[in-house]
Amino acid sequence: MEQVDILGVFAHPDDAELSVGGTLIKLKKLGYRTGVLDVTRGEMGTRGTVEGRAAEAQAAARLLGLDTRENLGLRDGHVFSDEVSRVAMVRALRRLKPRVVLTHQQGDSHPDHDAIASVIRQCSRLAAMTKFDPETSSERIQPPIIAHNIFSRRSSISFIVDISGELDAKMEAIAAHASQFYDPGSTEPETMLTSSTYLDEVSSRAKYYGSLIGCAAGEPYFVAEALNVDDPFALLSRPMNLYS
Repeated sequence: MEQVDILGVFAHPDDAELSVGGTLIKLKKLGYRTGVLDVTRGEMGTRGTVEGRAAEAQAAARLLGLDTRENLGLRDGHVFSDEVSRVAMVRALRRLKPRVVLTHQQGDSHPDHDAIASVIRQCSRLAAMTKFDPETSSERIQPPIIAHNIFSRRSSISFIVDISGELDAKMEAIAAHASQFYDPGSTEPETMLTSSTYLDEVSSRAKYYGSLIGCAAGEPYFVAEALNVDDPFALLSRPMNLYS
């Protein structure tokens, strides 16, 4: 796996697309190296197979324009802040050396999502500690900044990324995970994701967050740390078209 500037770390093979797909597409357009680390293979999912979901993830990766995508192989539904998870995550971070990590929000109702948000926060610091996992200590890195995508719970917003030009491509990448969404011909059990309106709801969510910054679509994030702004005028004077 190659080094990246921005790494999405998410629980299941379709989570990155649903959460930060537009941001990843936009960052690639801006010239950054992008990647996704799927933490589990989604083997506990109601629909689809491990092999099928892996193929869907690679198809979606091409639509997102990712430089790399891999699976950490932790057990779906059994992700905890334990030694196995932390060593695996630290090794991945040291290998990929991301400067920014996009991930789940803390307190998410899905236990894997919540656990991964905590594990990645811990491991971003552990990856900088020489004596943690001595086998890879020579590859230690500076802790990347972590941006938590706001998806399932209300939370303070640190910033919203304008994905107006990327929303259609984001939805196309989501649809690549065909086994997980609405299929009127499927005989598999129904889930929240298989509702005929679910993908419309994802699009509507993006449009709502876009409306908060005066654009067609957006993806919201929370950052726990204080952000270091080099040019506050450029940040604060960007037009938002709120009164047009």
